[in-house]
Amino acid sequence: MEKRNLPGKPLSFPERTHLAEKKGSFYFPHEADIGVEVSGKTPEEAFVRMAEATFALETDLSTVRPLQSVDISFREADMELALPTWINLLLSESAIRGFILCRFELERQDGEWKGRALGEPWRARHPRGIEVKGATLTGLSVRRENGLWKARLVVDV
Repeated sequence: MEKRNLPGKPLSFPERTHLAEKKGSFYFPHEADIGVEVSGKTPEEAFVRMAEATFALETDLSTVRPLQSVDISFREADMELALPTWINLLLSESAIRGFILCRFELERQDGEWKGRALGEPWRARHPRGIEVKGATLTGLSVRRENGLWKARLVVDV
């Protein structure tokens, strides 16, 4: 897949992803990996959007049914470190179970994060996109900006 850099415009990268257009979400180029930036009204909403954007790289999420759920919980007081922890736990559960995940919920209280992901086993009807191996610390940022929480990281593909 060819990477294109269009100065002054957020990239819709990679072009074959099926991530629905969402205000404040876009991909950005990063060497051999893919950068993802999302926003939300709360950190939790931004983290959920990051999960959606990450799994949208792997398939068209509209083809995935939320048939089975996976509970995810972890303790992390550092907001930035919580983001790749969340994404990597989701990716691990997906790989272990042979699932593609499509819906996500997350809440936080006193450094404890509790979430749930829904999806189903991979099926032939799920178009195969890019395999995401994990979230990295490269370009990691979680910050409040102009009334929204912006989350950014690079995923290893």
